Amino acid sequence: MPSISPNKPYRIGRSRTGLGLFATKPIKKGARIIRYFGPLLDSKKKEEDEIENKYLFELTNRWTVDGSIRENVARYINHSCRPNSESDVKPRKRKIYIRAIKNIEPGEEISYDYGTDYFKAYLKPIGCKCDSCEKKRTKKRAEARAERLRLKEKAERKAKRKAEKLAQEKAKDQEKAKEKAKKKNGKANGKYLNGSGRPKPAGKKVVAAKRKSSAAPLYA
Repeated sequence: MPSISPNKPYRIGRSRTGLGLFATKPIKKGARIIRYFGPLLDSKKKEEDEIENKYLFELTNRWTVDGSIRENVARYINHSCRPNSESDVKPRKRKIYIRAIKNIEPGEEISYDYGTDYFKAYLKPIGCKCDSCEKKRTKKRAEARAERLRLKEKAERKAKRKAEKLAQEKAKDQEKAKEKAKKKNGKANGKYLNGSGRPKPAGKKVVAAKRKSSAAPLYA
């Protein structure tokens, strides 16, 4: 790891994605923080145009800075979708500086936006790990948990109402069955009850027999 002068307002430290550059002193908005440097690559030379790494910084269509050398401390600055710094490119001077776009407090990580091409090539496939994206993911996870809880409670309330409705319908059916049984028993008992409400006395039916006259006719 390259040594850094104590007069510099930054240090290399552990970040969310590995190593990063952190402020050691207050850095005012608009101040140049550090220069991004390295060998210049000429795209017109085939051997230089074929060089590939994550630290290539394009100056113009022809010239690119290869910032992969360890002496380039600016290479430790991480990407952020909501950065506190930006790249200040000077094509004619073939120089690149990182400058603050807001006040940066001691201990705060220095970051800048790497650009659309880098994001699509290296960050999008694995998911951006910057604080802004992490906060968005945390918020989405919290919203998803809240939505699952809401749906669960809704389902529980629906199930409870359904159970209560079924219980009420069952109670009504039971009450109807009792009433029906009561009426049926009442009709069955009515067949054996007279008007006074007492059972009819049992007895034989008496049939009057026709008597034949034993007297002889008075006249023949």
